[in-house]
Amino acid sequence: MKAHPCGFAELILITFILLSSFSKNMFSQSTTQQVNHPVAIAVHGGAGALKKLNLTPQQEQAYKDTMAVALQSGYEVLQNGGTSVDAVVVAIKVMEDCTLFNAGRGSVLTHEGSIEMDAAIMNGKNLKAGAVTGVKTIKNPITAAKKVLDSSKFVLLSGEGAEKFARYQGIETVDTSYFFTPYRQLQLQKVIVGDTTPLNLNDTTGMIRPADKNEEDKFGTVGCVAIDRYGNLAAGTSTGGIVNKNFGRIGDSPLIGCGTYANNKTCAVSCTGHGEDFIRNVVAYDISALMQYRIISLHDAANYVIKTKLTQKKGRGGCIAIDRSGHIEMPYNTEGMFRGYITTHRQLKVMIY
Repeated sequence: MKAHPCGFAELILITFILLSSFSKNMFSQSTTQQVNHPVAIAVHGGAGALKKLNLTPQQEQAYKDTMAVALQSGYEVLQNGGTSVDAVVVAIKVMEDCTLFNAGRGSVLTHEGSIEMDAAIMNGKNLKAGAVTGVKTIKNPITAAKKVLDSSKFVLLSGEGAEKFARYQGIETVDTSYFFTPYRQLQLQKVIVGDTTPLNLNDTTGMIRPADKNEEDKFGTVGCVAIDRYGNLAAGTSTGGIVNKNFGRIGDSPLIGCGTYANNKTCAVSCTGHGEDFIRNVVAYDISALMQYRIISLHDAANYVIKTKLTQKKGRGGCIAIDRSGHIEMPYNTEGMFRGYITTHRQLKVMIY
């Protein structure tokens, strides 16, 4: 019987080489698919009693234009291969720099007439998070939150400690006069002196006007969620808090799981509303947990938490959320919510009501 040209050892070696080559190709294909994940982004600028009669067409357009710029700025980062975390920061900075929204330069004033801003950001890939609260001179609090995420072993820094950390890390600071807009100063004065004309305490419209007696407050917060080409999720939120606040009050925005949360296994969420309600109900994490443990869709989880669970407890507000497929949800139980998105199909849309 003629011997096979290849011995047993040679056959084993050839088989090993073929399997290695196959595995390498499969890994390469998998990596390529992951890198080409469709990108998407969404933003919000606060929820609340946003009655159409309270905004002129020009004012509505100003809000929509700013949200569109924020979306396009963040989307460009994603299109150029940037991370979802970077895109969230870029988008939120646009809204922090605009006096229309209660965050950054447009922040409301405390009872003492000072500024106390909060911000948080979370990376869904590794669950790393960073947040700052009670900062007064940081031009863009979301950049300080990201620096905590990137360069600190902690998650949340507050007050002077957060300011000191930010300065050490080279984060841009400004004189507090930068934040004192005429509207916010007059808004605080009307609240303190007990003006008989009702005023929306969390008004994010940037204009002085009487409020209907039964009109609810507007919840001034900005936020962003995104998914990048690597399939990683991120969420960020920034706020000036509530007007005339005292005793160092902190809302849900800088609290991971309450106002901000991201997990690649489920979704990324940024909330806006009455902070205490969102803290008590751990709203952002609750949406993620429902998806993970009850195996339900983002649509079902987000709408149940905001429109059923939160509403039953008389909580008011909304959220923006995105899942690992790039699907976006924006539920709210108030009269309106400043919001917008660019989908995986590159469709841009901004809305208020």
